[in-house]
Amino acid sequence: MEANVMAYLSAGFGAGLVILGAAYGIGKLASAAMEASGRQPEVVGEIRTSMIIAAALIEGATFFALAICILLALK
Repeated sequence: MEANVMAYLSAGFGAGLVILGAAYGIGKLASAAMEASGRQPEVVGEIRTSMIIAAALIEGATFFALAICILLALK
C-alpha cells in the first residue's frame, strides 16, 4: 500500500477511537452526575457545574487528539 493511503487509514482509525473514548467518558460522567443529583437534590447546581467543567475538559482533549490525527494524515 502507498504511504498516503496508510496515513489516511490510520488517521481515520485514530479519530474513530478518539470519538468513542470521548463519548464513553462523557456518558459515564453524565451517568454519575444524574445518580449524584438523584441522591442529593439540594446540590444539583454544584453537580451540574462540575459536570459541565469536566465535559469541557474531555471535549478539549478530544479536539486536540483529532487535530493530531488530521496533522498526521496531511503530513
